Amino acid sequence: MKRSFIAAAGLAGLLSACTPAMDGETGGGEAAPTQAELIGQGEVMAEALCARCHAITREDESAHSEAMPLREISWHYPVESLAEPLAEGIMVGHPDMPEWQFEPKDVDAILAYLESIQVPRET
Repeated sequence: MKRSFIAAAGLAGLLSACTPAMDGETGGGEAAPTQAELIGQGEVMAEALCARCHAITREDESAHSEAMPLREISWHYPVESLAEPLAEGIMVGHPDMPEWQFEPKDVDAILAYLESIQVPRET
């Protein structure tokens, strides 16, 4: 379970490293993004940075056999519990996962997307 948490947190960090700021603070007086915009931003980040290994939708399959589908994160821990680890940075013990730190301004987008794709655990 801890390995899954670390991998998921590490994955989110990678997203931030390759994505421009998306927090609505443009300096031009623009409003903060809506929930739908945050979800869209998080989806773009997941597609660009996670899809190589992880399933990123409610229905696709992970390309890497050991990569947890992002839709199953909540099976292991509350998605919102990722906020602090994503902002602080995570070192991942899995050799295929890079080490990185997720920019705090992008945490909301990835968490919104992750929340939007969670599926109930099948019993």
